[in-house]
Amino acid sequence: MKPTRRQFLATSTLAALAPPIATNAPVKPPLAFSTLGCPKWPFPQILDFAAGNGFSAVEIRCILADLDLPNRPEFAPDQIAATKKAIAAHGLRVSDLGSSSEMHDTDPDKRAKSIADAKRFIDLAEKLDAPYIRIYGNKLEGDREACIHRVAAGMRELAIYAKPHNVTVIIESHGDFVTSPLLKQVLSEADHANAALLWDAHHTFVDGHEEPEATVRELGHWIKHTHLKDSVEVNGEAHYVLTGKGAVPVQRQMQALAAINYKGYFCFEWEKLWHPDIAEPEIAIADFARVAPGYLSK
Repeated sequence: MKPTRRQFLATSTLAALAPPIATNAPVKPPLAFSTLGCPKWPFPQILDFAAGNGFSAVEIRCILADLDLPNRPEFAPDQIAATKKAIAAHGLRVSDLGSSSEMHDTDPDKRAKSIADAKRFIDLAEKLDAPYIRIYGNKLEGDREACIHRVAAGMRELAIYAKPHNVTVIIESHGDFVTSPLLKQVLSEADHANAALLWDAHHTFVDGHEEPEATVRELGHWIKHTHLKDSVEVNGEAHYVLTGKGAVPVQRQMQALAAINYKGYFCFEWEKLWHPDIAEPEIAIADFARVAPGYLSK
């Protein structure tokens, strides 16, 4: 027997008022990977692999081992629209661009080149709707305080340039700049809303000897992007291994970020370009995509 109109309306009302069914399905964290890990892949392969393995974004550091991104054909004036369309068609975003600009140099010509190169990356980031470009402090050379001031001044100059482009300049915890007090001093002196931190959590743990919770406590409000990777010590040096197979507490690093409601990408940086002997990207990058989501559901 068909329900009456009154019965149908009553049933519909009860269904609308019923609480939603709890699924307990974990929310997948936004994952990215750096193209440093796949230096032999053309850009279409990068996009296919990222989409096929559940990544949300790609950090562009190199394409076919070419680090000079502003001069890549994919980003030429007559190609960049098609490139952006391909990125969007794969359901991806560009998390950031990785420049090689270093702010520690005292040589005026080298410093001017680093600043100019970073500005080229900022211009490209704006065209790609990428929110960040990475720079380095890198080396503490000469007088310590003078070097810190120099790095902070360079970062502030770039942040001022980046602001109208809707781009933020992020200094990576890298080289000699791998401790919270040093990075805090640089960022405090840079003192700009468009100056922030790329937390390479491997380097602050292995080289800076900081526990992840301590780093996040000190620097958390500056952290906009991450580099995550695992390693073991071999002959006094870090040897990169698959995520969870080494001595770096990647799970704790991710959990420390989640605890402060971090909104950026959890980005896997597999340094294949610099260390060709480590595992192939098809293995290592896919492995991160498989392992990392579970770290925030435990």
